[in-house]
Amino acid sequence: MLWMTKTPLRVSLFGGGTDYPEYFHRYPGAVVGLSIDKYIYITALKLTAFQAYNYRVSYSRLEHCGVLEEIEHPVVREVLRHFEVTDRLDISVVSDLPSTGSGLGSSSAFTVGFLRAVYALRGVRPTKIDLAKKAIAIERDVLQENVGVQDQLHAAFGGINRFDFDRSAIRISPVQAPSQTMELLNATMVLVHTGIARRATRAVAAQVQATAERRIDRELGELYRLVGLCVDLLETGGTDWIRDLGAMLSESWLIKRTLSDHVTSAHLDQVYSAIMASGAYGAKLCGAGGGGFFLALIDPDRVATLSSRLPGCAVVRIRTDVDGSMIAHQSLT
Repeated sequence: MLWMTKTPLRVSLFGGGTDYPEYFHRYPGAVVGLSIDKYIYITALKLTAFQAYNYRVSYSRLEHCGVLEEIEHPVVREVLRHFEVTDRLDISVVSDLPSTGSGLGSSSAFTVGFLRAVYALRGVRPTKIDLAKKAIAIERDVLQENVGVQDQLHAAFGGINRFDFDRSAIRISPVQAPSQTMELLNATMVLVHTGIARRATRAVAAQVQATAERRIDRELGELYRLVGLCVDLLETGGTDWIRDLGAMLSESWLIKRTLSDHVTSAHLDQVYSAIMASGAYGAKLCGAGGGGFFLALIDPDRVATLSSRLPGCAVVRIRTDVDGSMIAHQSLT
């Protein structure tokens, strides 16, 4: 028996940082962003009696384990423990884009995708909100990770959404953008890899501490303000809405780089400058900072110019994913 899940990565447009309880337990929090057509694929295969091990886990490394406690991948181990899974399993992971330090929510996409596989193993079809909330609980409560709560929602729901947070609830509001608006957005979005792939642990820790100490309330409030402006822009459009959206992206980047000393660097500043010099409407670094991908809005006929200015940085066209995490294939024989 085999199940393969397909779970989208995401780009957060505005509001990142207000999705941490350290912030939204005091003030309203909100983000707007979208799932993209780049995925993490997780395959779970029930093992036969012929293998000498009970668990095989293949990701950036390969594990062969006799008992659950030997599994070093924390999400795999704790999800299997949480659901009291006793099946012998072969679990493998591949991704369309580099996952370590990408800033594209890959860690939470993995958690959501693996949960989807384990639910399928147990014959359960969770709702999207239940899937996202379970992923949040695994990451924040069980693993005690410094993560916000937007990445799990983007991975589970797909599409372009506004998520609002307060102490008692999460509210999901799909953005009602006209089809021509989405066509132009999809035509102009690219990811630019910075050439740096490192986990943003220090950037996240510094930001969470500053949030808890109320040292960046004003900056996070500005990022929260941009969420509503973005939704209005996408839903109502206008003559130059793509230019306005690009300018807002750059504004958010200027705010974000002040949140901690670990967000940007001379190299990242050079990459941003090259993106803008290529004629982009705007750009911002994805994720907490330190490396990974920039999201840029740029006319398709300028992408070649962008690539020539940054020969060491891969440029990837992206579009919106509309499905969220799903079972892409299963074989029950």
